[in-house]
Amino acid sequence: MEMEIEAEEEQVPMEPPKIHRLDDSVVNRIAAGEVIQRPVSAVKELVENSLDACSSSINVVVKDGGLKLIQVSDDGHGIRYEDLPILCERHTTSKLSTFEDLQSIKSMGFRGEALASMTYVAHVTVTTITKGQLHGYRVSYKDGVMEHEPKACAAVKGSQIMVENLFYNMTARRKTLQNSADDYSKIVDVLSRFAIHHMNVSFSCRKHGAARADVNSVATISRIDAIRSVYGVSVARCLMKVEALDKDPSSSVFQMEGFISNSNYVAKKITMVLFINDRLVDCTALKRALEIVYAATLPKASKPFIYMAIILPPEHVDVNVHPTKREVSLLNQEIIIEKIQSVVESRLRSSNETQTFQEQAVKPTPSCQMVSSNDSNRNPLPSAGSKLQKVPVHKMVRTDSSDPAGRLHVYLQPESCGHLERNTSLTAIRSSVRQRRNPKETADLTSLQELIDEIDRNCHSGLLDIVRHCTYIGMADDVFALLQHDTHLYLANVVNLSKELMYQQVLRRFAHFNAIQISEPAPVKELIVLALKEGNLDPECSENVELNEKIAEMNTELLKQKADMIEEYFCIHIDKDGNLSRLPVILDQYTPDMDRVPEFVLCLGNDVDWEEEKKCLQVISAALGNFYAMHPPMLPNPSGDGLQFYQKRKPFRNPEESLSCSTGDDVVTENEIEHELVAEAETAWAQREWSIQHVLFPSMRLFFKPPNSMATNGTFVRVASLEKLYRIFERC
Repeated sequence: MEMEIEAEEEQVPMEPPKIHRLDDSVVNRIAAGEVIQRPVSAVKELVENSLDACSSSINVVVKDGGLKLIQVSDDGHGIRYEDLPILCERHTTSKLSTFEDLQSIKSMGFRGEALASMTYVAHVTVTTITKGQLHGYRVSYKDGVMEHEPKACAAVKGSQIMVENLFYNMTARRKTLQNSADDYSKIVDVLSRFAIHHMNVSFSCRKHGAARADVNSVATISRIDAIRSVYGVSVARCLMKVEALDKDPSSSVFQMEGFISNSNYVAKKITMVLFINDRLVDCTALKRALEIVYAATLPKASKPFIYMAIILPPEHVDVNVHPTKREVSLLNQEIIIEKIQSVVESRLRSSNETQTFQEQAVKPTPSCQMVSSNDSNRNPLPSAGSKLQKVPVHKMVRTDSSDPAGRLHVYLQPESCGHLERNTSLTAIRSSVRQRRNPKETADLTSLQELIDEIDRNCHSGLLDIVRHCTYIGMADDVFALLQHDTHLYLANVVNLSKELMYQQVLRRFAHFNAIQISEPAPVKELIVLALKEGNLDPECSENVELNEKIAEMNTELLKQKADMIEEYFCIHIDKDGNLSRLPVILDQYTPDMDRVPEFVLCLGNDVDWEEEKKCLQVISAALGNFYAMHPPMLPNPSGDGLQFYQKRKPFRNPEESLSCSTGDDVVTENEIEHELVAEAETAWAQREWSIQHVLFPSMRLFFKPPNSMATNGTFVRVASLEKLYRIFERC
């Protein structure tokens, strides 16, 4: 009976829910949430309104990422007094009257939703004055209507719109945005993009209460000057102009002009600034197409900076496809993208073939004879005086420690340190000694002297006294050494210290190095392939292999072209066949870890700006400092827990014997130590510690000038003070 009752209940049809109209307040708030998705959406809408008002100056002030305050002021034509009552009602606009007007719309705003949406999720105050008026008017809005009659007030030309307490009535969204720290950076990014496109308008953006603006551009007639003022000299220097034009009505009609980065620009992510008919928009298909071109043509610069402005007939663009107008739909989009892609590829290939290195004339100086030397130790990292402080993960090379053939120190010729060639004359020896004692005599290039002066100028006097008069105690761990200075005990990061010391020594010994001769020259192409292979997540992929080969060939040819310069200045010899056969001696009785040669050669091919002399010398010196720095050996330290790395598990030959054992604690495997690998690791770690004590710190006392940054970046840490310890123990 119960089953029959349940069946009857299931057969009773449910009454369909009633459809009803939503209240206008709910509808408007839903629409507001679509148009104003986050603070940057409001800023973009307000700035576009200011541009439509023919403004020549736009100033933005932001507080708490835009949640507490967004204030946009302009000097445009202002808002008429008669229009203020309906200013913030939905779908009120001066941009179009009929739907047909949308087909030829040229203004950035047109739907009349931006200001209305803001009034539904924030408190909006408008202050405006039009030409010819003696005073301006201020009025506040809520939910699309005026809260009071416009009040007369003092005002400057144009309009000021203040949006306060954004999303005050949308608790979930406000809490989500409060946990985000990047809203202000997004606003700065949008203003930066507007600033480089609208060159005739001055832009500024700053945090509320800040004296300095984060974006501060002035009107200019040069696009490259606008980019330089917003994104910096380092970006503008790497840009080249690109243009495309098509007037064929049967395929596509468009005009494109812009700037794209060359092979010297290296970044972690792509920056693409795209304007279509003066609208700041995104086009995923075009962005992806250009990324493919860069990856195939300039692999090392595969994350480019791109600015493009595309002009199309207004009837070929559908602007009404996204609530925030972030996207548009183009007629013949595939054809346009293909033609732009072709133009960019052609421009990149031609620029890559005509790169030149600008250098100054060098005063003739007596060159010293090459010296062949060798010792052993392990090292790398870029110099603190350089911009290469952080090595990208894809460039960090790790060879297989269990495969001796994969480690490049086998190329090193075993000769004693400081062994001079037989034809070295006494005059050359004296010259070399003089140059080492008086390194400033060798600084003939203006750019080189500037780099050395920067080192001297940024020297920290307190740390210099510690370095000059400290006592080395021993290694506290793999990275930090214990030093005593007066009554204080310090932990010193030997990696950072050695990296900076090597960088400074490269600059001071510039063009006067002794040489480490490699017994069997190492092919540069193979070294680069090895470095790229180690950096790939899937090194066996056929596409990666082909791409690595292409990158290696390009970099090898580049280094062969620059071989004379890097040999003369840095004693890095690459012969006409592309083989590395000689490296410089930076500190006597010290040789770098040859396992790190692939990373070093890849850095020379990828990261050096060959067009600017000062930056070129700085980056090469930083790469050498990175290569020679005293890092922990690649093999783990066999003392302590590191010994587990060298254990191998080997099964018993007769498993039945283990089953017949009387105790239950026995296991079916036994650990064996790889003694040869342990011995190699022990030697490497012992040699490193010897070099730290007998080479690094004595050299630091003579040559090192610690930069100011080392006082705050954790390179020196005071761990104990005799005075404080005395106060503690005297109570016992």
